[in-house]
Amino acid sequence: MLVAAAVCPCPPLIVPEVAAGAAPELDGLRAACAEAVGELLDSGAELIVLVGTGPKAEVWTEGGAGSFRRYGVDLAVRLPAGVSGPELAPSLTVGAWLLAEAGAALPAHACAVRPDTAPDRLAGLGKGLADLADRVGLLVLGGGSACRSVKAPGYWDERSEAYDAAAAAALAAADTAALAALDPQLSAELQADGWAPWQVLAGAAEGAGLGGRLLHDEAPYGVGYLVASWR
Repeated sequence: MLVAAAVCPCPPLIVPEVAAGAAPELDGLRAACAEAVGELLDSGAELIVLVGTGPKAEVWTEGGAGSFRRYGVDLAVRLPAGVSGPELAPSLTVGAWLLAEAGAALPAHACAVRPDTAPDRLAGLGKGLADLADRVGLLVLGGGSACRSVKAPGYWDERSEAYDAAAAAALAAADTAALAALDPQLSAELQADGWAPWQVLAGAAEGAGLGGRLLHDEAPYGVGYLVASWR
């Protein structure tokens, strides 16, 4: 069953070596992610499953590795307690970095989902992940809208602030029904890469009785970064 979840955005800039001179701008985000991941590891989970978006649906059960070389940084990471394994999707590579920064040693699997997957399939996947062990923890990777300013990746969209506020409220309350109610078409139009992983979380956490805390809510660079801890 699901005993805890950490929800973190996964921009490459969260890695200080990638951000370089701009690294201090995301210090608050890094601290919040570290807190959420720390609580996840302290939950007594016996298996951690990373969930993020990817170009294709894929799972890693025997280890996986990724690097930040595409961003000009010679830094490699891998899933804890596993072999090097196949290359991780970029979102999961950030997740592996977060776990490495926290000193995680628990067994970890990873799952990439396509952002255009039907909500019921994502929820069903979450239920299946929650059944992988007696005590499962999820590291859910993805953020809110990318349309919060004219300099945002998706330019400014007047709907983005309300969308992020609804997502933040759902994450703060560990409200699985509210997460599941986020509109997939609107999420795609606002380039919210957290929508699909949040649907997996909603399915995994249904009936688990977890409480939520919102640890971070800001939109630097016009992108909604939300961090939450569910236990």
